[in-house]
Amino acid sequence: MTQSDTLKAADPGHGESDAYLLGKPASGWRRRVFNVVFESDTRAGKLFDVILIIAILLSVAAVLADSVATIAQRHGALLGALEWVFTGLFTLEYIARLSCVERPMRYARSFYGVVDLVAILPTYLAVFFPEAALLIDVRILRLMRILRIFKLTAYLSEFRMLGEALAASRRKILVFLAVVVMIVLIIGTLMYVIEGPQHGFTSIPFAVYWAISTISTVGYGDVVPRTDIGRMLASFMMLIGWGILAVPTGIVTAEMTAQRFRARMHPAGKCRGCGSPDHDGDAVFCRICGTRLAGES
Repeated sequence: MTQSDTLKAADPGHGESDAYLLGKPASGWRRRVFNVVFESDTRAGKLFDVILIIAILLSVAAVLADSVATIAQRHGALLGALEWVFTGLFTLEYIARLSCVERPMRYARSFYGVVDLVAILPTYLAVFFPEAALLIDVRILRLMRILRIFKLTAYLSEFRMLGEALAASRRKILVFLAVVVMIVLIIGTLMYVIEGPQHGFTSIPFAVYWAISTISTVGYGDVVPRTDIGRMLASFMMLIGWGILAVPTGIVTAEMTAQRFRARMHPAGKCRGCGSPDHDGDAVFCRICGTRLAGES
């Protein structure tokens, strides 16, 4: 199994069943914990997700407040205590997720498993390795705690739908970006030849920087073309920029529409065997476990 397969395995956003890929316990307390932390079909599972989302938002708000000097001076002790409360809560969640599955390392190596670990790591690093904490810029630790916001993507289906659309469109988007890079390289080189150092275009890389800021319709104004030909080229770049804005949006929107269409073509829902909802419109058997899909005969 490749690293990408491993990440995909425990990523609920890929539509494949956690029960099948992570190993759902057959019975006992681990089965009950699994139903709460990985599934939201039960009342306890929904309550767990709601509490966790609120905790994530509050912990990120605490990190943001701690970066404001006046707030940190007044409420530093309170913010420190809240950080430990959130760290303890996320630590218990991480332990629960690892302990209730048959394949804990598969979850630990997944995207969400790494995010869960990074979310709690900074606080413990500062305690158990104070010398290292002094050497590390405090802003780095804050940045690592801000990564808790990525935990939200595990609980919002819209995030997962957007992520799937971006993943399915990645080749088209890469081709589009390659075309944009070629355009800015060509236009930047032409501007360097036309305008030259006497008008502020001191090198081709600087001219490419100007082309990027122009094609993105930002236009800082730190350097502008002085010749008529240069202004015509700049106008052309601005017009291209307006058109380019619509391309990636159209690619991702088309993929999201296709996903909705495929889901509508196959309303059977999840597989009865493993729970996977990811099937083609004309599928008769589950591609994960081979069980006949509901409604197929």
